[in-house]
Amino acid sequence: MSSNSITEKEGPRDNYYVQTVNMDAQAPPAAQMQPFQRTYGNPVPLGMLAYGTVLLCSSILTLASKDVGQPNLVMVFATFFGGISQTIVGMWEMFLGNTFTATVFGTYGGFNFSFGAIYLPQLGLAAAYTVDGVLGQEFYNAIGIYLAIWDLITFLFLLGAIRTTFPIVITLAFTVCALTCLSLNAFTGNPHLATAGGALGVIASFGAYYGALALFWTQQTTYSFIRLPALVIGPSNV
Repeated sequence: MSSNSITEKEGPRDNYYVQTVNMDAQAPPAAQMQPFQRTYGNPVPLGMLAYGTVLLCSSILTLASKDVGQPNLVMVFATFFGGISQTIVGMWEMFLGNTFTATVFGTYGGFNFSFGAIYLPQLGLAAAYTVDGVLGQEFYNAIGIYLAIWDLITFLFLLGAIRTTFPIVITLAFTVCALTCLSLNAFTGNPHLATAGGALGVIASFGAYYGALALFWTQQTTYSFIRLPALVIGPSNV
């Protein structure tokens, strides 16, 4: 066995088995040691875009409820875009070590799945509250409780995002206001609260779009006069 061999295998050489080390050789200079660096994309724009799209669709349907009628269209955005995209973004952000954004997007991914499930006939959630083909007040009370709980969760996220960026704070703040109005509308049936909730939701969705495009429009993709500033408030954990 050679003096500079750690392990050898009898018979033909196995390059994955034989390892030789020259103990007399000097260590290579630090400048020659090039560590492998992996570059990761930023998944936040996808999550913000999905958040804003679902909110925009549901808000427009709320404002145009008399002309559209059934709001089942929101199920497509909530389930197949918002739910799937934000859940995946949440897992990616957790892998990248961003606990706040991973929690926010993972939570709203579940919210979108559950919101879409309300209008899924196969689950029979609305049918459970239907009497003689008419939805009773119990259904709207349940929706009011549902929205109030998500309103509280969004408020907690807002408190944790105060030192991030203006688009994120604006998005969460107007979402809190929109959910508050929509929850009260479900309990009281006041149409003005529904209108206010829809309008506030539209504003919140544009805040989400701004946040997405500020991170998505970069010098690698578009011209400088198109790019948007991130409007950072303080040391950001996003």
